[in-house]
Amino acid sequence: MREFVDRLQQSGDLKTVRRSVDPRYELAAVTHAAQAAGEAALLFEEVAGSDLPVVTNLYGSHRRLCDLIGAPDDNFCSRWSALADGFETAPQEPITFAAEPADYSSLSFSALPQITWHEKDAAPYITAGIVIARHPETRVPNLSFHRAMHVSDTELRVRIGASHDLALYMEAAEAQGAALEVAILVGTAPEIFIAACASLPPEADELAVAAALRGAPIPMRPAATIDLQVPADTEVVIEGRILPGERRPEAPFGEFMGYYVPEGLNHVFEITGVTARPDPIWHGLLCGSPEDMRPLETAIAARIYRHLVKAQIPGVLDVSTRPQLLNTVVRIDKQSDDHPRQVMEAAWDAHLDYSKACIVVDQDVDIHDMDRVWWSFLTRGRVDQRTHIVDDRAGFYRDPHGDHRGRIGIDATMPLDRRAEFDLKRVPGADQIDLRDYLD
Repeated sequence: MREFVDRLQQSGDLKTVRRSVDPRYELAAVTHAAQAAGEAALLFEEVAGSDLPVVTNLYGSHRRLCDLIGAPDDNFCSRWSALADGFETAPQEPITFAAEPADYSSLSFSALPQITWHEKDAAPYITAGIVIARHPETRVPNLSFHRAMHVSDTELRVRIGASHDLALYMEAAEAQGAALEVAILVGTAPEIFIAACASLPPEADELAVAAALRGAPIPMRPAATIDLQVPADTEVVIEGRILPGERRPEAPFGEFMGYYVPEGLNHVFEITGVTARPDPIWHGLLCGSPEDMRPLETAIAARIYRHLVKAQIPGVLDVSTRPQLLNTVVRIDKQSDDHPRQVMEAAWDAHLDYSKACIVVDQDVDIHDMDRVWWSFLTRGRVDQRTHIVDDRAGFYRDPHGDHRGRIGIDATMPLDRRAEFDLKRVPGADQIDLRDYLD
């Protein structure tokens, strides 16, 4: 991560906060304000209660995510799909990572930044932590994101959703009556962060994906207190065990949909040690902010895009999940007037946890600009005849009130036989004007 931070600083994509900030709300408030003003990452040099600087909003830019995987024309989905084809067809080597010694030292957990993000959060939370674990039987490593609530210097409480691969790992460990040894990685290289975001089959190895993205093996080192290898250049590694058969109260916490998750019983993480690089940098993530949503958007959009392509839906150009993960926008080269409905049905089937709504637009619409997406729906035909309601389609796996059942589809494309009526107006030369040549 440190090298990525240096690159952002050199390119002007990193802003520095030099005054001391309070980790209780103030750091989150400054991050929120900065994200409203632009896409720059923030480096907080002084955070009260800790000697570690904190960086936020590293991944809050679609452009930066596209740059990280070499996606031309900001089309993340197409590039990721091509890369994923390589991940699936490349032979899996028994050893895919280069082991090397690392210069690291031990820290106390209390030395880490204890950031409270939202008004009603139950405690400080680790929000950008990537959990690394090995399946107790197959030994396949897994990378995944899970929030972790600070209880004490020896205990965290971790939310493991039933649909996460880590839940399968924990089930296998509990069947043996054993704890699951895991580490929380905070401040990883970008390719590890992206691989952890990716929607992959349970048997896939996210570390192998990270190595493929890097174009080189991932240097690993042994953890200090558990039997696990961890990426050697991680800024901070929190080592421990998830206890079998133990659930304790966790939350409330402000989650990505903008509301508080209520208190519930979740897994217990017993901290066995903390190790770090020299002069480590802590990575904090404001849940529901652009840094949370942009990586999730690209991961979900890429999964839906690949599903549409594999289902042989013609003319699919790009997919977005703006402005919220439950909404899918698909840009197509329209083939027939029935084409948008075919796209909707396939998109709903692609990811049952998401795709609550699907909007299909023409190839001239920017799918990352919801103003233009909605404009296309309102101006290219009758709204009542191009809105499709699907009753009682399954939604979230944990949905006691049925709020996420049902689907809505919106055809925002122009009628094929009337395309000439929707020729976009243009002002010649407008895209070449530099206002500094005209204004004082």
